[in-house]
Amino acid sequence: MRYTASLDQFDLKILVHLQREGRCSNVDLSAAVALSESPCLLRTKRLQDTGIIRGYRAEVALEKLGSHVMVFSEVTISSHRPRDFRKFEVGVDKYQEIIECYNVSGGYDYLLKIVAPSISYFQALMDRLLEEDIGIEKFTSRIVLRQPFDQRGYPLSAIATGKPSWD
Repeated sequence: MRYTASLDQFDLKILVHLQREGRCSNVDLSAAVALSESPCLLRTKRLQDTGIIRGYRAEVALEKLGSHVMVFSEVTISSHRPRDFRKFEVGVDKYQEIIECYNVSGGYDYLLKIVAPSISYFQALMDRLLEEDIGIEKFTSRIVLRQPFDQRGYPLSAIATGKPSWD
């Protein structure tokens, strides 16, 4: 195993279970990972205190709230000095519609995940970003047509051990 944090199999089982069932009680969690309640609670608290568990969130069914569009935008910025990257990141961080932002390698600099009520709303957001002069040279967008499955949780065993899940 190649854990960078000092985690054992029980810690890993706790993390895997909490990714799927973040609201489970300590009783249910301890049963799921085959550990008594007190040590399970202590381990979970340690995982929280060390920042391995960052928090807990509600998973919202957007389709039940109303019409929306999800878009991935590939953004190239015009200059590549550290201050230019920071200027862009600060600029896009102001918009709640931009729910994820990744600085990536390859043919563009950033990948943004954007959720908006409509295509026209999304376009107005992109127009505004271009007007703000935060360094956008060009962008290409891909509208999500459907989502065959949602976030599964991170592949914790593979990350912790370096071993493929298919072995």
